[in-house]
Amino acid sequence: MEYQILNTSTCLLVLLVFIPTGLGICPSSCKCSGNDRNVDCSGRNLTVLPQGLQDNLTYLNLSFNQFVDLDHQLTRFTNLRTLDISNNWLKNVPAHLPKSLWELYATNNNIKVLQKLDTAYQWNLRVLDVSRNMVERAVLINNTLSSLKFLNLSSNKLWTVPTNMPYNIETVDLSNNFLSQILPGTLVRLQHLTSLYLHNNKFSYIPDKAFDQLSQLQVITLYNNPWSCSDNQNIPYVLQWVQGTAARVLGAPCAEQPWPWASTAPAPVQPTALDSSPIIKGTKAAGREAPATAPEPTKVTKTHKQFKAKEGPALGTQRHPALFPGTERPLLRSPPGPQEAAATRTILVQDPTEGNASLATGSSTTPMTLSITSGMPTNYSKMPQSTTATFRKEEATPSVPSRASRWPLGLLCLALLHALA
Repeated sequence: MEYQILNTSTCLLVLLVFIPTGLGICPSSCKCSGNDRNVDCSGRNLTVLPQGLQDNLTYLNLSFNQFVDLDHQLTRFTNLRTLDISNNWLKNVPAHLPKSLWELYATNNNIKVLQKLDTAYQWNLRVLDVSRNMVERAVLINNTLSSLKFLNLSSNKLWTVPTNMPYNIETVDLSNNFLSQILPGTLVRLQHLTSLYLHNNKFSYIPDKAFDQLSQLQVITLYNNPWSCSDNQNIPYVLQWVQGTAARVLGAPCAEQPWPWASTAPAPVQPTALDSSPIIKGTKAAGREAPATAPEPTKVTKTHKQFKAKEGPALGTQRHPALFPGTERPLLRSPPGPQEAAATRTILVQDPTEGNASLATGSSTTPMTLSITSGMPTNYSKMPQSTTATFRKEEATPSVPSRASRWPLGLLCLALLHALA
């Protein structure tokens, strides 16, 4: 009889111990599934762990609560694979997490430092997401995170790319930080890295050979960084690497600016026919050509450039237009009067009608001076249609007898010959 009672007591004890675990107990403030091994306690304003959680949980979601400290409270869940503690008030990654974790999500907390003991000996950890915190320093131990494939440290306050990242890592997100430097050897052993996100940081250049060992890289983001495109000493490496890599580069540095060592000297301007003309040379009025019909001069007019003919003694009474050599436009003579001082240019102007009379008397052509002045004559009725020029050239054309002046001489010779005959 006593033996039967003992056996019955033993069976009842076994049932009391193992039946709750086998059947599963779900806390009233959580939602459970998968034989109560997947527990979702998110958004419950919890400050402590709910009562009734099984030790054999595989999934636990504690996000969107008010947890401040979870140190040493999650160690007993030795079968836990996924832990989500995002959107809480945690100041650090909980200490002594179970070594069975595969995925750890701790985004949007108040974590300031990622200590080496926070992830030490997490042999099975594959995903580590500590984004949107205030992490200023991340210390990793590469040989204790041998299974880590995805590391997200974006939207923090990092100044330097973390060193000792696991060798087998495939995706690293360091965007939206204050990164400005990559220490030597940081990325050397990351032979399996396929995605690297560095956008929205403070990089002005990338150190030499920093990306040379990323042989498996497929995607890299570099946009929204203050690249020093004029730094001839440091910027050339990343520009050349972008040109030669097989990876997809989003936001190539200095893409809209010429490379600093590229020649930007303008091609020499070849002289045109107008520039090489011996008559018109000097200041080019390219965009300020004189209009076809010049308006009447007024006192409001500030600057008009014109030609002034200073007449010699032999041509003092000329009043008709004189032809400018090499052009078909007549130049009007300026009436005597005060003019502003201007640099003069001397050429020869010959009267087409009075030339014969002057040559008949044996006088030579008198040089006439053409000048450029910024003043405005008071009795000028029409402006000359010509661009301005500053060129000095003096010509001396010998007197050539005209055909009309040879007739009296010929008749005189014929009369003398007839008288002699």
